[in-house]
Amino acid sequence: MVQGNWSSVTVFFFLGFSQYPRIEVTIFVLCLLMYLITLLGNTILISITILDSHLHTPMYFFLSNLSFLDIWYTSSALTPMLANFVSGENTISFSGCAFQMYFSLAMGSTECVLLSMMAYDRYVAICNPLRYPIIMNRRVCVQIAGSSWVTGCLTALVETGPVIHLSLCGNNIINHFTCEILALLKMACGDTAMVQLIMLVISILLLPLPMLLICVSYASILSNILRISSVDGRSKAFSTCAAHLTVVVLFYETALSMYLKPLSVNSQEIDKFMALIYVGLTPMLNPIIYSLRNKEVKMAVKKLLIKNPFTAILTSVLK
Repeated sequence: MVQGNWSSVTVFFFLGFSQYPRIEVTIFVLCLLMYLITLLGNTILISITILDSHLHTPMYFFLSNLSFLDIWYTSSALTPMLANFVSGENTISFSGCAFQMYFSLAMGSTECVLLSMMAYDRYVAICNPLRYPIIMNRRVCVQIAGSSWVTGCLTALVETGPVIHLSLCGNNIINHFTCEILALLKMACGDTAMVQLIMLVISILLLPLPMLLICVSYASILSNILRISSVDGRSKAFSTCAAHLTVVVLFYETALSMYLKPLSVNSQEIDKFMALIYVGLTPMLNPIIYSLRNKEVKMAVKKLLIKNPFTAILTSVLK
C-alpha cells in the first residue's frame, strides 16, 4: 500500500491487458502492426511532402504536421506498452510516467485543434477557391500550425501539473497500458474537484467545439459538392469527404466518451480498449485516408522511388 505525494512513489506498475490472458498476445500483435503501419505511412507522407515540390501546398503542409504529430502520439503510448510486454516488467518510473502523461495529452490536444484547422483549410479551398492562395498563404499556415502545437502543449501542462501534486492512496498499480490521466486520477485521494473542473473546461474547448467547426466546414463543402454537374465528380467528392469524416468522428467520439463522462463512472476496462482507437487506429488510418489514396501522392511516391528495385511492388500496391 502507498500513501503520500506522487513524487514519493519511485515506480508504477501497469496492469495493462493482463486480465485478458487469452487475447493479450493478440492485442500485442495488433498494436505492433498498427504501430509499424503508422510509422511507415506517416514517414512516407512526410518524406514525399518535403521532397516533391508539387506537394508544397497548404493541404500537404498540414498533413505533414499531422503525420509528424501522429508518429510521436502513437510512439508515446504504444512503444512503452510493446516494450513492457516483451520484457515482462510492466513498470515505469515516476518521472517517466509524468512525462508520458504530459506528452500524450499534448499530442492528443494538438491533434484536436489541428484537425479542425485542416477542415477549415478544405472549406476555404473548395468554397472560396479564388481567394484561397491569399487567405491560406504561407505565413497564415505556419501561424495556424504553430498555434495548434502551442495550444496542445499549454493545455497539457495545465492538466498535468495539478495531477502530479495530488495525494496517492492505495497501491501504485495503474489499471491501464499507459499513464493515462483518467486512470491516474482514479488512484488519487482527497479533493479532486478542481482538477476535474480544469479537465472538463479543457475537454469542452478541445473536443466538441473543434468537432462542431469540422461539421460546419464539411456541411458547407458538401453543399458545394452538390452543385457539381458531373455524377462521377460528385461521387468521388462524397467518397473523399465520407472517408475524412469517418476518421474524424472515430477520433473525437472515442475521446468525447472518455473525457466528458463523470469520473465516478467506473469504465476503466472499456477505456483501455477505446484508448487503442485514438492512440493506435486513427493515427494509422490518417495517412491512408487523407493522402495515400490521392493520385498526387501516388504519383509522387512512384516518381521518388523510380530507381528503387522494389518500385514494381510498391507501384502495384499503390494502384
